[in-house]
Amino acid sequence: MSITLAVTAGILFAAGTYLVLQRLLTRIVVGLGLMAHGANLILLGAGGEPGAPPIVGTADPATFGDPLPQALVLTAIVITFGVTAFLLALAYRSWALTAEDTVEDDIEDRRIAELRRREHP
Repeated sequence: MSITLAVTAGILFAAGTYLVLQRLLTRIVVGLGLMAHGANLILLGAGGEPGAPPIVGTADPATFGDPLPQALVLTAIVITFGVTAFLLALAYRSWALTAEDTVEDDIEDRRIAELRRREHP
């Protein structure tokens, strides 16, 4: 894996992590997309050096490129598309119900945390 590819994937993961930790739903969706792109770059970098197309009879089998990383990236792209569409539908539904883009605190989670603080000071 080249250093440029690794640094780019690292930057995508860092920016995606920063955005996922925000309270706005649109930033969370964009952050997950950036993290998915970083994962795709890592998968492609794990494939090693490019080789000849893996078609029997066109080149020596020892020079074939590995098609598995490309297949994994294509699968990851499809999964990312589905997850992004689902998250956008959830964000739209939240916007339609509350007219805001902010993730609210869970009241039940706060109650349980307070109970734990009282039991174990």
